Amino acid sequence: MLPPLTASAPLSPVFLAGLIVQDLPLAPLQRLLGAAMRITKAKHPGIFDRLLDYTGQSVGFDPVDLPFCFCLQLDEDTPKLQACRSFDRGVKPVSVVRGTLLSLLDLLQGRVDGDALFFSRELVIEGDTELVLALRNAVDAAEIDLVEDFVDLFGPLKRGARALTTASLSVHERLQRDLQRVSGAIMFSSLKSAEKSSANIAQMKERIDELERRTR
Repeated sequence: MLPPLTASAPLSPVFLAGLIVQDLPLAPLQRLLGAAMRITKAKHPGIFDRLLDYTGQSVGFDPVDLPFCFCLQLDEDTPKLQACRSFDRGVKPVSVVRGTLLSLLDLLQGRVDGDALFFSRELVIEGDTELVLALRNAVDAAEIDLVEDFVDLFGPLKRGARALTTASLSVHERLQRDLQRVSGAIMFSSLKSAEKSSANIAQMKERIDELERRTR
């Protein structure tokens, strides 16, 4: 079993949503992932053509701010993306990429420098790094637009789905800013409390030292 990431998940809309859906069954999500993979295979066949040398292997993606993870099973004809609670329940990928959901999505779309994310520890690779790098290069070459690929799932309703998705992303950004302010306020309060505690400890130490001098 691959070791877990020790970093805690940041306070974010994704983290709060994960708390809400953590006890829901994965079957509806699995159906959505199956449809998404069919569209990805149809629109971006080059991704899997570049990964033929790794057929039969799998890559795990672990969003630290969600209560489930994903495993991509590479296959020339029928690649599969599976949702699971953890990687120790019969799902054993040879490589795992861990990070926040948004960092993983940004990497998938080539919006950010993957090397910078890895060096900053926003993303952590465990297992076979060669496979992860090959997947990253294949995805970069495909120039994926996740929003467009997502709305394609809705067929004739894609126009309405695109508008709803855009509005949802806007709400997410607003919530993210608000939560960052809340997190900053909590951190400031904690630091002030820690400073006060340190000052009290220093005063107590001075008093103990003074008592020891008097005793001697």
